[in-house]
Amino acid sequence: MASLYAQTNKTARKATRYKNCASQAAAVQKNAGTEGCHVSSVNSGEASAVATGLNLKADKHTGQAEIGRAIPSRVGLKQKRNLKIEYECRSAEHSEKSDPKVPKWEPRNWKEHLNNIREMRKNKDAPVDHMGAEKCFDKDADPPVMRYQVLVSLMLSSQTKDQVTSAAMMKLRSHGLTVDSILKTDDKLLGELIYPVGFWKTKVKYIRQTTEILKWQYNGDIPNNVAELVKLPGVGAKMAHLAMDIAWNNITGIGNTGVKLTGFWWGLVNRFAYLWDLDV
Repeated sequence: MASLYAQTNKTARKATRYKNCASQAAAVQKNAGTEGCHVSSVNSGEASAVATGLNLKADKHTGQAEIGRAIPSRVGLKQKRNLKIEYECRSAEHSEKSDPKVPKWEPRNWKEHLNNIREMRKNKDAPVDHMGAEKCFDKDADPPVMRYQVLVSLMLSSQTKDQVTSAAMMKLRSHGLTVDSILKTDDKLLGELIYPVGFWKTKVKYIRQTTEILKWQYNGDIPNNVAELVKLPGVGAKMAHLAMDIAWNNITGIGNTGVKLTGFWWGLVNRFAYLWDLDV
């Protein structure tokens, strides 16, 4: 198919050198009274004559068209080629109906791996189950305050163990974890409250900037969509999806790299997709 397009394009490019060929070929057709001669124009007068029963040639210097010997009806092709076109089935359902003998592909031993994970997680005794973002906020606080605390806990959790994040959140809540109280707290004291979370100096800056934005643009609350959440300083896609789930009770996606890593181990995710597309 690529060769066919290349030959056709070559014929069209050659035709652009004979601007008056179309009109002269038409005159030849009329005078000769031949049948099966087809004239086609290309882009505002730049034309080529294609004969199905006659060979119409044009002199490149004079532009005069003449009738040559009869040739088969092929546009720029030296020989006829038989092309076999096959289409790939895009849906598994269609593929099964088309060829029921082909077994449905699935990763090797994936059911065994899934059962092992369910067995390990049945007691929910990991640190994240007791000290994750779902456990760090004050459930008795007003909804805007509760959502703000969820967002702060997620910002602190980046590159930090759950135990350290939980301890920092407890100190912040004892100090007063609201938009107004954080704005009144200086950076030195805020750093002492969240230390030793990972990158605590940078997180002090991000928490300050994000809190100011929430105060003046969102009336002390947090955005209710991922697109606006990720615009906040220090908030990534994973934090945004978790905030939507925990704070707004709205599941918008999965931003956990561990999920993609598990899919890679099972063979569900392409190796290069895992290495180059971690943020999806």
